[in-house]
Amino acid sequence: MTRPTHTLILQSTKIIAPKVRHLVFACEGEETFNFIPGQFITLHIPHGEKPLNRSYSIANTHQQGNLIEFAASYVEKGVASELLFNMEPGDKITATGPFGRLILRDEKPARYILIATGTGVTPYRAMLKELEKRLAESKDTRVLLLFGTRIPEELLYADEFIAFAEKNPRFEYRACYSRHNPALLKPHEYFGYVHKALVDFKPDPQTDVVYLCGNPNMIDDTFAKLCEHGFTSQSVRREKYISSH
Repeated sequence: MTRPTHTLILQSTKIIAPKVRHLVFACEGEETFNFIPGQFITLHIPHGEKPLNRSYSIANTHQQGNLIEFAASYVEKGVASELLFNMEPGDKITATGPFGRLILRDEKPARYILIATGTGVTPYRAMLKELEKRLAESKDTRVLLLFGTRIPEELLYADEFIAFAEKNPRFEYRACYSRHNPALLKPHEYFGYVHKALVDFKPDPQTDVVYLCGNPNMIDDTFAKLCEHGFTSQSVRREKYISSH
């Protein structure tokens, strides 16, 4: 299925973590940009005779007319990174989309388990409005978000997730650090990798649906751990982020 091509105009950009920028673009000449939370767009990066394609999860917290938000990590000598980190408001780039199946389906599990590393957390930011609706519709529904980083400074959108958890008690947010001092952990923080922290929350293939987004190694390790607990690919949705140099 062919997706429309958009000319995107940069509106604003800001650093949200070391080597991570949040960018806001507007679609030129379009009234709306429709997407399903969890989907991504593909940018076409000028590079010699043939452009490079790089995909980024849409980070919008709700449908925002013609605006598209996403987070980009800086990769040393990366063609896309150099372009995105040096763009100025008013600069343009082309993109196609939206694409992707990492979306909330019509099924109603007892618990959604959302697991991410790095910018892989952005689709979950986009899902917050829909998750709030589903939590309100069913008093038995729960949501667990496990976000893995090396250190607290690398957390993305932490204030938003914490605020959402405070407003919605059946939404649980946990940050998992691989290089932080265990003695300095806050109540919502864990030391160790997300696939190890997951075990403490007793994942159940009979009641849980799991979403994985981020580093390929994390996804493979976590999926293997889930398989040990009886999960199959039917109850685990995956999206791998691969950095290109």
